[in-house]
Amino acid sequence: MHEKCPPLIAAYHGMSPEFAGEPAFAGAGAAVLGRARLGRGLWLGARSVIRADGHHIHVGDDFHLGEGATVHIAHDVYPTHVGQNVTAGKGAVIHACTIGDNCVIERGAVILDGSEVADGVVVTAGSVVFPRSKLEAGWLYSGSPAQRVARVSASELASYHQQTRNDLSAGKAGPAGDGAGRGHVFVAPTATLAGRVTMEEGVGVWYGCRLEAGSHEIRIGEGTNVQDNSTILCETRDVEIGPDVTIGHNVLLVDCRVERASLVGIGSRIAAGTVIESDVLVAAGTETEPDQRLTGGKVWAGRPARPIADMTDARRGMLAATLPMYRDYATQFAGTSHQPMLQPGEE
Repeated sequence: MHEKCPPLIAAYHGMSPEFAGEPAFAGAGAAVLGRARLGRGLWLGARSVIRADGHHIHVGDDFHLGEGATVHIAHDVYPTHVGQNVTAGKGAVIHACTIGDNCVIERGAVILDGSEVADGVVVTAGSVVFPRSKLEAGWLYSGSPAQRVARVSASELASYHQQTRNDLSAGKAGPAGDGAGRGHVFVAPTATLAGRVTMEEGVGVWYGCRLEAGSHEIRIGEGTNVQDNSTILCETRDVEIGPDVTIGHNVLLVDCRVERASLVGIGSRIAAGTVIESDVLVAAGTETEPDQRLTGGKVWAGRPARPIADMTDARRGMLAATLPMYRDYATQFAGTSHQPMLQPGEE
C-alpha cells in the first residue's frame, strides 16, 4: 500500500514554498524546497524533489511527479516552469526549463537547461532533451538527443498520461540523514546512507540520494557534491569519488572511481569498474561500459560513452563554479528547519 505523509518543507534565504492547496499525495521522503509555487492536485512520489534555491519554480495544477524524480533550476540563469496537467515518471529530471500543458515526461527522461517543451508533448523513457531545445506541440520525442518520432493524438496523449501515472510509486524512503550533516558535511534529511560512507570536509549529499556501501566502502573527497536522487552502490568493490567532483541529479554509480575535478552529468549511468579520470565532463544521459576508462581532458557522451570534445577553460570554469554554489546551498539548508507541511487545521 502506498504510504502517504506530508512533504518535507524547507525555506531558502527565508523564502518558503507556496501551495495552492494540500497535495493530493506525498510519498515518504518527498521534499519541496525554497521559492517554489505549486498548483492544486500536486502528486509527489517517494523521494521526489522540487528544489527552488538558485531560481524560482512555478508548477501548475495536477502535476504528478514520480518516485525519485527531480525538479531543479540553473542558478541565476534559468527558472523552471511546469504547466497544467503534466506527468513526470519515476526518476525523471526536469531541469531549468519550461514544460507546457498536458505533457508526459516518461520514466528516467531528462529535460535540460533552457529547453522549451510545448503543449501536449511526450518524451519517452530514458530520452535526453539537450539544452536549449525547442520541442513542438503534439509530438512524441525519443532518443539522446531527443528527436521527433510521431504525432500524438488526444486519445494517445491521454493514454500516455494514464500509463505513466499507473507506474508511479510511493515507496518508503528508508533511513535518512540528519540534515545538519556531520561536522562540515551536509546530508539532506531524505538521503539514505547505509554501511561505511566516508566523507571529507565540504561534502554535500542531497535530497533523495541513496548511498549503499554493503560490505565495502564509499569514500567521497573534499568539496564534492552528490546531487538530488543520485544512487551510489558498492556491489563487489569500493566506490571512490575524489575531491571537487560534481555528481549531477539522478546519476547511478556502481563499483567505480571518479577522480578529482570532474563532473558526471544528470541521469548518467556509470557501470562497474569504470574509471573517470581527473578533468572530465561526462555529459547528461551518458552510459559507460563495464571497466571503461574515461581519459582526462575530454568531454564524454553517448551510450556507450565516447570522447566528443576537448575540455576548455570555459568548461573547467563551469565545473569549478558549481562547487561553491552547492556549498552555499548546503549552508542555507543546513541552517534552516526542515518540517512536514502542516495539514489543514494544524498549528
